[in-house]
Amino acid sequence: MSNQEKEQFSDYPLSDRILEALEALGYNRPTDIQKEVLPVLLAGKNAVVKAPTGSGKTAAFAIPVCESMEWEENLPQALILEPTRELTVQVRDEIFHIGRKKRLKVPAVFGGVPVDKQIQTLRQKSHIVVGTPGRVMDHVRRDSLKLGNIKWLILDEADLMLDMGFVDEVKAICALIPAGCRISLFSATLKPEIRQLVEEFIQDMVPIAVEGSAESPDSITQKAYRTDTEEKYQTFLKVLMDENPESCIIFCGTREMVNVLFRKLRRDRIFCGMLHGDMEQKERLKTVDAFRRACFRYLIATDVAARGIDFDNITHVFNYDFPTGRETYVHRIGRTGRNGRSGTAVSLVSPEEMRMAKQTQEYTGRELPFLPCPVVGEEKEKAFWKSQRSKAVIKPAKGEALNAGILCLSIGGGRKSKLRACDIVGTICGIPGMAVSDIGIIDIRESLTYVEILNGKGAMVLECLQTRPIKGKIRKVRKTRGIS
Repeated sequence: MSNQEKEQFSDYPLSDRILEALEALGYNRPTDIQKEVLPVLLAGKNAVVKAPTGSGKTAAFAIPVCESMEWEENLPQALILEPTRELTVQVRDEIFHIGRKKRLKVPAVFGGVPVDKQIQTLRQKSHIVVGTPGRVMDHVRRDSLKLGNIKWLILDEADLMLDMGFVDEVKAICALIPAGCRISLFSATLKPEIRQLVEEFIQDMVPIAVEGSAESPDSITQKAYRTDTEEKYQTFLKVLMDENPESCIIFCGTREMVNVLFRKLRRDRIFCGMLHGDMEQKERLKTVDAFRRACFRYLIATDVAARGIDFDNITHVFNYDFPTGRETYVHRIGRTGRNGRSGTAVSLVSPEEMRMAKQTQEYTGRELPFLPCPVVGEEKEKAFWKSQRSKAVIKPAKGEALNAGILCLSIGGGRKSKLRACDIVGTICGIPGMAVSDIGIIDIRESLTYVEILNGKGAMVLECLQTRPIKGKIRKVRKTRGIS
């Protein structure tokens, strides 16, 4: 059966647990990139993949990586490198969901948060580690991340990783992994620096190029408005009211401009969020999650902060500041009009930005239609403010269906009490009707331990542990929301 004839994930040599997870996630059919990449990686070969963001590439490598993991092994078997903290969390979550039924543990390591907690997590059983190159190398130097058992190395968003100055760390990591490790690279572009990296570290690779799988230019309506810098905000308000987007990303050229626009919109009682590199890491992750779940509909962002992060159903992209690079324009507007949907890209262009707008037109081969500033009538204004005041319909978190039949318990006692995973497993498996396969992830912290009970047996275990000692002591056991 050829790749193109494989229309279902069940057509590939995948275990029932992986197929069950894909079905629960709503992954019904493989995308174009998955049809190309899955056979290569499942056959144990290396791949160098050129594909746009949003084409389904994370699952393309996550599925074969999760499929090959051996649960019994304690040391990490796969390492995924990501350029940004937000992408690290996004990809970690995706891999965790796909490997959920196999009970795979997937820690994320990145800067901006204390390293100590990550060290404690890495000391426990870890199957797949996802991280930024800088923090990964930090853990390698501290000997908290051991690479001796790594069988997979994935370099994701490689062009952005190199643009951000991680080339030395990436090369150092490639040089440290064991001989025979499978290495695959995913990138939106294959510029000379990427090709050099491939030649140096990736042997016997299969080149794969998937063009335009994420969005088609014909699905995106492009509009442009001329404006002076002094009038830009008022012009933007008129265009925003005229378009009344359901969900949009508003791009600014600098972090300062993101802050300024955020304050102006909030002052005018237009609810929005913002994302840029100067924000605290916790706030950035909270903002990404809130926007993804539709807690607010307008996100103001810089290019680097938003690059690669996957958001569904973006109806509009606004270039509040016109991009300073032609490729950046393509990356920005490609956030809308995905997966067969239509979208709108709106650009505000000042006199100083006209030169770049013309270069962008030549680069894309499409004319930017400049329109007169819209006149917003009373009816449109009312519709806009009505949508602003309407209560948000919060989307369920991705992977929520996978939590059916799983109960997370917190147990009083952790490393201070010298509790070990074997103590938890031994006690729970002593309960009639319980087996090792009914126990999910165990996370032992300083004074608390979290354990997942699978297959709908959580309530029974919770009741039994109220009177059953763990390591010779009755411990406080409660139901909790989940392992974070």
